Amino acid sequence: MKIPKCLLLLIVVFFTFKAFARQSTDSLYQVKGFAIAAPRPNGVADFVKFINEELAPRKVNTLILRVDFNYQFKSHPELRDSICLSKSDVRKLVEACKKNGISIIPQINLLGHQSWASKTGMLLKVYPEFDENPWVKMPATAAEYKWPNADGLYCKSYCPLHPGVHKVVFDLVDEITDVFEAKAFHAGMDEVFYLGEDKCPRCAGRDKAVLFANEVQTIRDHLAGQNRELWIWGDRLIDGRTTGIGEWAASYNNTYKAIDLIPRDVVICDWQYDQDNQTAVYFAMKGLRVVTCAWNRPQVAVSQVENFYRSRAISGKELKGRFYGIAETVWSSPVQFLDGYYGKTVNPAAGDKTPWNTFKVMFDKIGQLEQTAETK
Repeated sequence: MKIPKCLLLLIVVFFTFKAFARQSTDSLYQVKGFAIAAPRPNGVADFVKFINEELAPRKVNTLILRVDFNYQFKSHPELRDSICLSKSDVRKLVEACKKNGISIIPQINLLGHQSWASKTGMLLKVYPEFDENPWVKMPATAAEYKWPNADGLYCKSYCPLHPGVHKVVFDLVDEITDVFEAKAFHAGMDEVFYLGEDKCPRCAGRDKAVLFANEVQTIRDHLAGQNRELWIWGDRLIDGRTTGIGEWAASYNNTYKAIDLIPRDVVICDWQYDQDNQTAVYFAMKGLRVVTCAWNRPQVAVSQVENFYRSRAISGKELKGRFYGIAETVWSSPVQFLDGYYGKTVNPAAGDKTPWNTFKVMFDKIGQLEQTAETK
């Protein structure tokens, strides 16, 4: 039976409109993300199950995995954790994500977070000469670590001006981005308290903002040479005093001035956990793409999702695309998260203020707003 031209035209218009509507809804998010530590080898199967059964149905398209030294590096086997992922383990994660349209962005903490409590990270443990302040000694046990303390010790940093540090860390970056088939790399760079120390023979007297910006530029340029993007946390680029946000989710040591010095193609992961400070607007106004990040406050996450949509809705074309997406971040191990998510463990003291509940509430809200957008 021959279809009349007018009916055929109506069919084409209908499906074109549906495709456009779908594209418009999807374009609300360039990034629907989830950030967590990479699983240990014995947790890979459970994590793959979570990817297939929980991330994929929620249309998560970006998985930030904190790998650090949890991989059997061939370039620097001396930096491996005692138990770490093999290439075969990583392949299982990559295949699960490929099947579900999820991009993996591996993370290795660069610059800061080179120690935790009484434990020195592998980089400074193996290469102590990279330490920005070797005169600050780590406490013997975790119980002895207290904040605040006379040394201002939270986490150690490497010296960005040490002539040998980038050769080592870029070997790791190249290997991990290759094995994860990644188009982007997350360098961390949050909560950097030690930088430009007066006793450092290389950094003393230098502007901390310039030091920070130059390290961002150095890492970005290395990645750009391989057609890869740099992602970082945004806290060091916010003035903690002027905003009242404080020294954790923002900066007290003047690194915030680096926001005007770093390349505009760096993606900012903006974590504001205790309240919705709407700092995403600040980053977007500065010309940077920004991913708003939640953690363990479900109502804050809902507010962040709503403000993300509102910001895109009222922005012109120059700003709209810089509101790049939303991500849930998890700061416990995958085992702890999955046990909480599936109800194997319960924390009555936390109530609903858990990362797994925030994950569910946040993506439920995203789903509601998506559905509303589709019906318009």
